[in-house]
Amino acid sequence: MRISLSDISKGRGGQALPTMSLEFHSGAVRFAIAETEQRPTVLGLIASGRMRPETGTVLLDGEVDPQQLRVKIALVDAPDVSDPHPDITLLGVVGEELMFAGLPATPLHARRWLAGLGYLELAGVPIGNIDPAARVRILCELAVLRQGTEGIVLVSPDRHGGSPDGWWRIATEFADRGYAMLVIVGGSAAVALERLPVLGAINASGPIEPLQLEDGDAR
Repeated sequence: MRISLSDISKGRGGQALPTMSLEFHSGAVRFAIAETEQRPTVLGLIASGRMRPETGTVLLDGEVDPQQLRVKIALVDAPDVSDPHPDITLLGVVGEELMFAGLPATPLHARRWLAGLGYLELAGVPIGNIDPAARVRILCELAVLRQGTEGIVLVSPDRHGGSPDGWWRIATEFADRGYAMLVIVGGSAAVALERLPVLGAINASGPIEPLQLEDGDAR
């Protein structure tokens, strides 16, 4: 599976997302740079087929098929869209995701699932207090429970703090399992990834220009 975004943008004059192109595919992990509060989520929505770009095309294996893209690509931890409320316990988050995946979702089933992943001791902890790497591991594992999922767009894991190599290695493990992985990060995290050559991090896109206000002043 190969997802290609060509010359996409969103908003008047690219305010929500300036023109950019990127590509990611099965069995590999790539990162893309998107900064400011809204752009990472906008890019994630477009890359996963959940939002139409203002300009450009989004192709799934060479075809325009947003419905199939939505089925095959999970949008994980996108602020204000798919991120769990920080005060919900991990057990509650797991139970809800098991339900969405069509699996038994009682507290007992959620505990068993967490135990199998090695995180049972975190069951009562609010998701907002979970270690960033553990959060990424848990949310990605929950995402691939849904039938038909073949890839993940992970949005702004760097916003939770911690070292980038933790969640990047987890994304790499999912790629090794055959999933198409796109991780959307800010500029600082991108620099950190590039300074760790052992990780083999590859940029799927070019840098995005700073957001411009109506009067031309950069935000």
